[in-house]
Amino acid sequence: MIIRTKAYPRAALIGNPSDGYFGKTIAFVFSNYHANVTLYESPELDLLPSMRDHSHFDSIRHLAEDVSLHGYYGGIRLLKATLKKFHDYCVANDIKLDERNFTIRYGTTIPNRLGLAGSSAIITACIRALKKFYGVKINKPQLANLILSVESEELGINAGLQDRVAQAYNVPVFMDFNRKFMDKHGYGHYKPLELDNDLNFYIAFRTDLAEGSEILHGHLRERYEAGTDNVIAAMDEWAELTVHAQQAIATKDYTQLAKLIDRNFDLRTEICSEMISRKNRRMVELARSVGASAKFTGSGGAIIGIYNDEAMFKNLQATLGKEQVEVIKPQIVTTGDKAV
Repeated sequence: MIIRTKAYPRAALIGNPSDGYFGKTIAFVFSNYHANVTLYESPELDLLPSMRDHSHFDSIRHLAEDVSLHGYYGGIRLLKATLKKFHDYCVANDIKLDERNFTIRYGTTIPNRLGLAGSSAIITACIRALKKFYGVKINKPQLANLILSVESEELGINAGLQDRVAQAYNVPVFMDFNRKFMDKHGYGHYKPLELDNDLNFYIAFRTDLAEGSEILHGHLRERYEAGTDNVIAAMDEWAELTVHAQQAIATKDYTQLAKLIDRNFDLRTEICSEMISRKNRRMVELARSVGASAKFTGSGGAIIGIYNDEAMFKNLQATLGKEQVEVIKPQIVTTGDKAV
């Protein structure tokens, strides 16, 4: 039996980056791109490399371009770490795995290192394949925790739960990471959210830029744990923005929602201005210049916002396209496990 699974990129609509700091966020996954995993039984356990794992290059220039786009690490380390943490989870929960081996490989069409949670999508697809192969059931909140643990515990990457919750649930989710609730239950309070079709979202990302989120998250974590006043206040405000955004969505007050989206980015510039590159800031400025709202989908490289009509969307594509920025309409996943 050949097992094939998918997971999708995440777009943070509002509240990020407060998810790692007991805040509140809204996020969804969209199916324009995906990560996929193929797994089948074999005599030995074998991990097959993908295009991002190759070590043969046409020239030193080719190598430099590859590193700029994909970083120094491919996806094999993600698969290895996922297999390790899945095994550890099963041992800790007294889940006995049989002795079968398998061959596993991954692929992805998700633009790399642009704040779209492409790495956690690979991990999510891998865990889904392992669950199916071994017949293991994991509820969605625990699944999100497990996905996060692969990066935060096994690979030492600073990250929050938001991306993994959205990918585990496969629907838009309002997430409340209240400290007391999380201390008691081990996860946040997650509520699936309906987004009406008349909400005109766009996502735009640079085709000439790739950057990891580790530096920004590490810098922000240091300042938060040091009790820096403006960072603590910003986390509280991001959480408040999320509550107001939830209300605006419920009442279809999209003018207010656009203002909240803009404020989310403006607040980031107030406390992390030095961590926002010129090209990233330029993306937001260009989108706003045609009347759309704009904020990062994650930590940089891609933005999300609302546009008014088709004329504005075409203007977005034309204006941002001049500076190597692709603009798409996200196909929001709303079918939960049926989309897996």
